[in-house]
Order: sequence, then structure tokens, then C-alpha cells
Amino acid sequence: MAWALYAFPMVSEVAAGVAILLFGIIMLEDGFNAFVQGPLERMLKKMSKSVRRSFGFGFISTAVLQSSALISVVAISFLSAGLISLKSGIAVGFGANLGTTSTAWLVSTLGFKLDITAFVFPMLAFGILFALQKNNALRGFGFALAGLGFFFLGIEYMQTGFERFKDDFDLTSYAQEGYLGVFTFAVIGILLTVVFQSGSAVIVLVLTMLQTGQLEYFNALAIVIGANIGNVITMVIGAISASTDGKRLAGAQVIFKVVTGLVCLLAIFQLADFVDFLATIFNVDTNNYAIKLSLFHTLFNLIGCLLTLPFLKNIIRLLKKVIPSKSQSNFEIEKPKYLNKSILKYPQSTIKALLDESTYLYEKTTFTIVAKGLNLDPKAIRSELPLEEVLKENEEIVFDIDVEEMYYSKVKIIYGKILKYATLSESEFALTPPLLSAFARVKDASRNQVVIIKNMRGVHKNVKEFLRSENSYIKEEYEAMRKFVAETLREIYMLKKDPNAQTIQSNIKELKSEANTRDLLLSGKFEYLIREHKISSSMASSLANDSTNVNNVILKMIESAELLYIESDYLLQLAEEL
Repeated sequence: MAWALYAFPMVSEVAAGVAILLFGIIMLEDGFNAFVQGPLERMLKKMSKSVRRSFGFGFISTAVLQSSALISVVAISFLSAGLISLKSGIAVGFGANLGTTSTAWLVSTLGFKLDITAFVFPMLAFGILFALQKNNALRGFGFALAGLGFFFLGIEYMQTGFERFKDDFDLTSYAQEGYLGVFTFAVIGILLTVVFQSGSAVIVLVLTMLQTGQLEYFNALAIVIGANIGNVITMVIGAISASTDGKRLAGAQVIFKVVTGLVCLLAIFQLADFVDFLATIFNVDTNNYAIKLSLFHTLFNLIGCLLTLPFLKNIIRLLKKVIPSKSQSNFEIEKPKYLNKSILKYPQSTIKALLDESTYLYEKTTFTIVAKGLNLDPKAIRSELPLEEVLKENEEIVFDIDVEEMYYSKVKIIYGKILKYATLSESEFALTPPLLSAFARVKDASRNQVVIIKNMRGVHKNVKEFLRSENSYIKEEYEAMRKFVAETLREIYMLKKDPNAQTIQSNIKELKSEANTRDLLLSGKFEYLIREHKISSSMASSLANDSTNVNNVILKMIESAELLYIESDYLLQLAEEL
């Protein structure tokens, strides 16, 4: 770029115009993000109940806010956190594509007809004044107002630059007939979008060149198609760090842009004739190429919606094959499933992802380690088999797991990630005391699991030894421990299936009370076993420690289950309200 500005000084004013326009778009996005954040999130949750409503939300919000990037960020954040479905997220994205056409209409109807300096400078002055305020809503409004001012100021600089150097910078001399010209200028559109990283900026650039007569109308249509295809590269780059569903959402946009682009390139002559026909119906002047280009841009995205929306289920099925979920068995949790940078945009998406990550760790690793640590089959615990049969079936089975290795290679890694994302979110947002408390509760659920695994390290070793011991007394005590844990795990599983069941909640409370009061050291039986030499001193030491550890495991398992299965809805609602 430095070389281009040095070699072709006439480009500098146009380049400055593009830079100012892009800066305006950035300020618009930042401003709207602060100004409409809460209402936008609540609206998305309400409007994502069906494909039609999700599409309408994407279209209207993008048309009003002039930022498909903002809508995409919200959609990807909510999708990554599981707050909306993949189908709804894709529909929002397709609606946003149609909504982006409002930028071309804004420029073609107002940008070239109004005295820009008459209202841009006041917009910039008041915009910066509001942006300096402490109130978030006022600051957001100020950024949005100043962004709109810079947007139109960029158009003014671009227009002036093209008019001043009309003879030195003229693409009409490169105009070509037929499909060769179509594909050549489509490639130019793709390259411009890759450079500017903004399809909207390229559309404005094309409109300005059309207005100043430095680009043929037909070639401009090809550049518009290329600009839409070029957006694919930006989407792919943005999806690299996203979750699996975030990648699928980007994949759906790639399908939308590429399929629509190819169809429109092949049918560009017929579409141009159809635009002329529409222009006649709406009394648009034949030489008003800016309006006709806006019509074509709208038609392009409308065709894309008609080509893709009816096949949404097929597209999702294809994306799930091409971008499969990473299959993880009970002990394959080596990196977060729900935590990624995209969820950090909003408090409720962060809390939802943290809850989901902690729940996934709890169900896939912690639950399994506790069950197998007491020689219980986790699948049997989750089945409808009576507990007596579960305990009896597992008498001869020995689950050989390395709890120590599991802690360091799986649990500790995920716990560290949960703490990292919770801390980043707390530092990113100005959280109220109730919301800080909600984040603390989520971290508690994860911390409990670390404590549980640590307590299970010694227990598992002794269970393997004493369940096969010839000493019937020590074996009986460890069988009692197994039964207590089996009852707790079964009730926790039932709580997961029906968190609102009063009977299950009552059973959980009883188990918690028993774990709180169950002290083998104070029981007469423990004293009897030692006094009557029924068990050795080393057996007594192991039994006392393991009994205490198992009680702690049960208390922590219940506490985490109550938070993850009962309190989670309240925490999410609290995050949304605040």
C-alpha cells in the first residue's frame, strides 16, 4: 500500500476516504454494541424460536444497525454457548445477508444527494461529545453517531478523489465484453474484499466509482458478485477459533455466498435485464446506476435466500458431516468443548458456556471416576437396574483406572480453562454483586470436582484391595461405602433427568444429611472392630480415612449437582436480567 501511494499519488485521497469509511463502520459496530447490547440479546433469544423469526431478526437488526458483523458476533456467541440452535443461528446469518443491502440503499439514496458537510460535521462533534460521557448508553450512542458521520465523510473523500483524478484512474478503459469481463471484474471484487475485509466498503467504493463515471455499470455488477464471494475468506478466518457450531455457521455462509455467486455470475445478463425491468416499474431513471446497483445487490441476496432456506436441513446435515463434532469418550476430555473466545462477548453466553463445560466435566469424567473408583459401572448406575443388582454385578469386576493421571491430564486442564474464562469475563464486564456471585457459584461447581478427584485417589486403591480381601469385616465396610455412593450417584442421575421432582430433591437432602452426620470414628461398630481385633491397625487407618473422604465426595457431588441441575436456570436468568 505504501508503494501504491508513492507511485500513484492520486490514489491517496481515495485511500483516505476508504480508511475513514472503514473507521466509521468500526465505530458504528462498537457504538451499537454498547448501545443496544441488552435489548439485542433479549430480542435474539425471543426471535430464535423458529427459522422464519430468526431470519426476520437477522434482516431487520442488520438493516437498522448497519452491521452484519455485530449481528454475527451475537449469533456466534449465543450459538457457541448453546443459547440458540444451529438452525436459528444460520437463519439469522442468512437474514443478515439480506439486511446488508440497506448500506447500498443508504448510500445511493442519501450519500450522493445530500450536502454531506452540512450534517456530517455536527454528527462528528456531537458524537465525540457523547462518546466522552461515562454512561455506557450515552457513550454507545456517541460512537454510533460519530461512526455514521465518518461513514458519510469517507464517501465524500472517495467521491472527491475519483472526480479530481478522473483521467488518471479510470477502470472503464479495462471494460470487457461477455463472460471474460464478468469473471475478470468478479476477481477484482474478490481481491478488493480480501484487502478491505469489508464487503460493504467495496460496495460503497463501487457505487462511488459508478457515480463519478469511472466504472462501467455491467462491470460494477460483476464486482458486487465478487465482493459477496470475497466475504467467504473473512468468514473462514473468523471461524478458525470458533466452536464446532461456530464453524458450521461460517460454513453455511460460505455455501450461501459461493452458490449464490456462481448462479448470479452465470445468469448475470438475465439478472441485469430483470433489474432494468424493475427500474422501469419503479420509475427509476435509466442512467441512475447507483439505484440499479442497489437493486441488483438486493436481488443477489434475495436469490441466495431462495436457494438456501428451503434446503436448510440438508445444509445442516452436510455441515455436520464435513465439520463433525469431536467424539469424546468418558476419558477423552483434554480440551474444552464449550469454551472459546466467541462466548466472551456477553455475560450470559459466558455463564452458559461455563455451566455447560462444568456439567460436561461432571458427567463425563467426575461421575465416572467416582463410580469406577468404588468399583461401580457408571452405565449400570444410569440404567433402570435395581441398585442391588448393580452392586452384585460389579462384585467380581475390578475397574483399573489411574485417578492421579486422570486428574493431571484431564480434570486439572479443564478446571484451569474454566477459571481462565470466568476471570476474563469478570474483568471484561462491569458486573454487579449478584452477577459476580453467580460467576463465583459456577467456579465453585468446578472447584468441587477437583476436590472430589483428590479425595478419590486413595479411596480407589483401597477399594480394589479390600473388596477382594479374605477379611469379611473390612470387606463389609467397603461394601457399605459402595452402596452409599451408588445410592447417591443414582439420585444425582435422576435429578439430572428431572431437576424439579420434589421426591428426588427430598432424597438428595436425606443423603446430604447422612453424609454430614456419618462418622465411622464415633460409631460403636468401628470401636468394636478395633477392640475385638477384627481388623488390623492398617485396615482401621485406611477405613477411617476412606470413610471421611467418601463422605466429602458425596457432599461435593451433591453440591455440584444442585448447582448444575437446579440453580443453573436461575443463574442464566440472573445474567440476562442484569
